[in-house]
Amino acid sequence: MRISICILFISILILTGCSSRQREADKFEGKAKKDVISFAPKVTGRILKIYVTEGQTVKKGDTLAQLDVPEVSAKIAQAQGAVNAATAQEQMAKNGATPDQMKQLQAKYNGLKEQYDFALKSYNRATNMFNDSLMAPQAYDEVYAKYKGAKAQFDAVVAELDDVKKGTRIEKVEMAAGQASQAKGALQEANVAYSERYVIATNDMEIETISLRQGELATAGFALFNGYIPGSTYFRFTVPESKISRFRKGEDVQLQVVYNKEQVSGTIVSIKQLTRYADITTAYPDYQLQDAVYEIKVQPKDMSKTQDILVNASVILK
Repeated sequence: MRISICILFISILILTGCSSRQREADKFEGKAKKDVISFAPKVTGRILKIYVTEGQTVKKGDTLAQLDVPEVSAKIAQAQGAVNAATAQEQMAKNGATPDQMKQLQAKYNGLKEQYDFALKSYNRATNMFNDSLMAPQAYDEVYAKYKGAKAQFDAVVAELDDVKKGTRIEKVEMAAGQASQAKGALQEANVAYSERYVIATNDMEIETISLRQGELATAGFALFNGYIPGSTYFRFTVPESKISRFRKGEDVQLQVVYNKEQVSGTIVSIKQLTRYADITTAYPDYQLQDAVYEIKVQPKDMSKTQDILVNASVILK
């Protein structure tokens, strides 16, 4: 009789264990995730002030930190000087010669014209005398050379005066305008870089970590603030090939958060194959090595119920 009771008891334990293992086999463990985002400065500078704290939720457009960028301030001063100089050159090219310059050029013209007229008269006299054999060839050559020199100087001042009266060449005006535009672009670039001394949130974010502290040097592109996008919670599971047939994209499923036993309804939004073992979320995978491994992504139906679920918390897919 006692033997029969023992056999019955053992049978019950075996059946119970099998049933328990079957129930566990119908569950898949995964992790709660959120979309990650980070903010980095576009310029290198020393941190003057940080306006937020870890764990804080910030909105798009909020100022997160201020940097000290003295090099950019120096570039702005240099660019402003270049703009002033280039603008003056452009204006001078458009306006042409000033009244005083015109007076100086006219006086130069009058003086050279007198010299040329005198040289021409001297040359004509010398030509007549030379033709009458009253002047030596050496003296005649000297008069002729002075005449040609005076004529060349007079022709040059005539061309210079004519060029000034016509105004600056269009090519010079365009060149001056291009230099002014280039200088203004450099100034605008420097001003944009100076405005980047403030690190601004480009999205809503739950700040998880702040990498540096006040007084430290933040380099351009270094992730200064890291966190999660609010309302982006999803659940990720890894399922072996032998069991993936149980799930379909678009199927509604029930989940349970392990640490607080909260029940969550969700929808399978994607199923894709994984290629690396490191991507597996199950702590103790129970499948054959030759099996392919697939990732199931589940989106919660009511996002408001998942806002407080901790990132990387274990979740059971039933």
